Amino acid sequence: MRAFGPSALVTPANGVTMARVAFTPVLLVLVAGTGASYVALALWIALASSDGLDGYLARRHGTTRSGAFLDPLADKLLVLGALVALAGRGVFGWAPVGLIGAREVAMSVYRSWVGRRGVSIPARRSAKAKTVVQEVAVGLALFPPVARRAPWMARIVLWVAVVLTVSSGVQYLLDGAAARRARTGVPDEGGTDAR
Repeated sequence: MRAFGPSALVTPANGVTMARVAFTPVLLVLVAGTGASYVALALWIALASSDGLDGYLARRHGTTRSGAFLDPLADKLLVLGALVALAGRGVFGWAPVGLIGAREVAMSVYRSWVGRRGVSIPARRSAKAKTVVQEVAVGLALFPPVARRAPWMARIVLWVAVVLTVSSGVQYLLDGAAARRARTGVPDEGGTDAR
């Protein structure tokens, strides 16, 4: 049973999402100021984990249009902010961070563009996987033993995240093209039954 309608703004899920947004600057100040620390790591884990909590609350009490907009925005602010802060300290290179940032911005623009045309593109597991790997890379970079003795571990995981991020973006573009063709009634090459 839905507790909130799709147009609701004040919901438990949105409350968790806004808390994530509010505490993101605190994390970024910690990372920029001290780099790897157990305090920054604990806050990172709490904020990254809150994404699962607001998703659970949304499913339990009802999804909303505001939540569908705010949740991915909060995720991007958190992850990209942490990546930029770590790159600023020299922990990560600007190349992988730039690739991830460019993909996220491009896909947000594309999602908005197709959405205005009434096209909905369902999320794939690969999109969630890339987010998880991005979060693991940041977590490793903030874990003091790794930061001191094996920073290469976090950098390798970040490059894995780059591969997943770019490939999921390409898949999203392909899914969007297929959804637009389906909406306009234009068959895929090879016929409508091609798989």
